[in-house]
Amino acid sequence: MYHIIVNPAAKSGRGGKIWEGLEPILIERSISYDVVFSKRAGHVSHYVRKLTTLTDHSGPIRLIVLGGDGTLNETLQGIADFDKVELGYIPAGSSNDMARDLCLPSDPQAILDIILSGQTHRIIDIGSISGKDPDHKRYFAVSSGIGFDAAVCEEAFSSRWKKFFNKIGLGKLTYLAIALKQILTAKKVACNIYLDNNDPVHYKKFLFVAAMIHQYEGGGFKFCPGADATDGWFDVCVVGGLPKALLLLALPTAFFGKHFIFPGIDRYRCKAMRVETSAPLWVHTDGEVEPATRLLSMTCHHQQLHLIV
Repeated sequence: MYHIIVNPAAKSGRGGKIWEGLEPILIERSISYDVVFSKRAGHVSHYVRKLTTLTDHSGPIRLIVLGGDGTLNETLQGIADFDKVELGYIPAGSSNDMARDLCLPSDPQAILDIILSGQTHRIIDIGSISGKDPDHKRYFAVSSGIGFDAAVCEEAFSSRWKKFFNKIGLGKLTYLAIALKQILTAKKVACNIYLDNNDPVHYKKFLFVAAMIHQYEGGGFKFCPGADATDGWFDVCVVGGLPKALLLLALPTAFFGKHFIFPGIDRYRCKAMRVETSAPLWVHTDGEVEPATRLLSMTCHHQQLHLIV
């Protein structure tokens, strides 16, 4: 039995169209499945939590998520026991950064064939964040950041341009345009970054701090080239107080992972991290925006998510 979660609104309705093409394949092959369509924020996590807390499962719970990185992120929030779940992912969003890093085929049917074969499994890391309340966690599969990258996600969420660019297959241009605007309007904020149990790294001014499980975020920005989703470590990208002209020059190079040639853009590795900022800033997990905060803790959970890919 496969439990399928579909976000029909992903990428301006692309999710629903992909499902219309895949469901006949399941029926033709006599595959047992049930399907749930995402209706509102929190609906998917509620469904998954209820599903994964049942005690009458004799084998693994097989989930297939058809949507974007945000739908996948909401699925993670509902998983009560990661050891019970095998997850397949069919990307249908505007970013698809996890699929990009996993080198998944562009054809949804090809991905479905891989999932149904059940022959290829990966166990990958996930991260979690918490604020002032350490018991309140939120998981992420791709990346989490505080500052500029989260502010871009927050603005993109309500952008009318995102829907337009998604319809013509150029969704990443939304993020690029908003990123340029955010660079020009960014305020001076300082931070201390505590990597594992080391002394803090201080930045008098910074643009963002991103903890990466995978190489990409924000629709193809290769912020941490070579990041390994199975090694139990965060790769961390910190963009410090570069002049705005230099930031504008550096941003396009991040699509190719070449931004570390610029002084003030730094890379670290850690298993846990705490960020303290001089002013509240937006936070994101896999592009899903969290409330602004001055204190953010992140932890890498080694090989927690079982993928059928």
